[in-house]
Amino acid sequence: MPEIAIIEAPSVLGLRPSGVQDLPAALLDAGLADHPGAVRAGRVEPPEYDPRRDPGTGVLNPVGIARYSVRLADAVGAVLDEGRFPVVLGGDCSILLGNLLALRRRGRYGLLFLDGHTDFYQPSAEPAGEAASMELALATGRGPRLLADLEGRGPLLRDEDAVAFGFRDSAESDAAGMQPLPPRLHAIGLDAVRAAGAATAAREALARLAHDGSAGHWIHLDADVLDDAVMPAVDYRLPGGLTWQELETVLATALADARAVGFDVTIFNPRLDPEGTIAARLTACLSRALEARTGAAEGRANGDGAR
Repeated sequence: MPEIAIIEAPSVLGLRPSGVQDLPAALLDAGLADHPGAVRAGRVEPPEYDPRRDPGTGVLNPVGIARYSVRLADAVGAVLDEGRFPVVLGGDCSILLGNLLALRRRGRYGLLFLDGHTDFYQPSAEPAGEAASMELALATGRGPRLLADLEGRGPLLRDEDAVAFGFRDSAESDAAGMQPLPPRLHAIGLDAVRAAGAATAAREALARLAHDGSAGHWIHLDADVLDDAVMPAVDYRLPGGLTWQELETVLATALADARAVGFDVTIFNPRLDPEGTIAARLTACLSRALEARTGAAEGRANGDGAR
């Protein structure tokens, strides 16, 4: 049976129809599904986008996001039930809620959150009401109940079961009035990653997620964790970020870990990459990192290198 199952989740309900909905097609056209051991496992279409900010929650498309999260969770859950490793291609970062809901239905899981931003805004501080700037807060139970308590299972994630990794938006988010990260949520910002080295920082993050209370962890990748110089095809740009090699090292380390249960990719905007060169580079990076996943799975199946 193929190890990796690719699910397309082209939702922009938490952002705007800027082009990130084309991410799945761009990466698949660049050959991501050609990875050995990969199979395409369907596409979850989002409901119609509503550009009006909901007055009750202060969020764009809250009902649509809630309903979409349930449908995406069903798709991810079906892949997990088959014993496969889901790779979900967004879309904006609000797809994380559906991925984590699929895990929450099964028990307690953690999250490695690779993002240039911490995405911990409350609706009152988010200028446009975009859930793509709030998903980590929502996942930990902070925000409108409609999104912070999906299926009555909230929070989807405990503070101590999350690691925010590689972010560099502290000055910007403080100036905007974003609520602070809670003390029990582990934070390894870009400066800390650089000080330790990408591989060491990744191992530290995974060590924080590995405890008896958790059954495993999800990996979330927002493309803007990359250096703006090499990844300008995102909607909210910040100077600095990880190099391609640093990202590949972090992903390979995380994906090879036996406790990793799924992975999503978000925010890359193909409309800002008209020649397709960045899509090709991103696909190559992801494919090489996924080789660590398939290689580790083969090793575990053969009884060597199991953890």
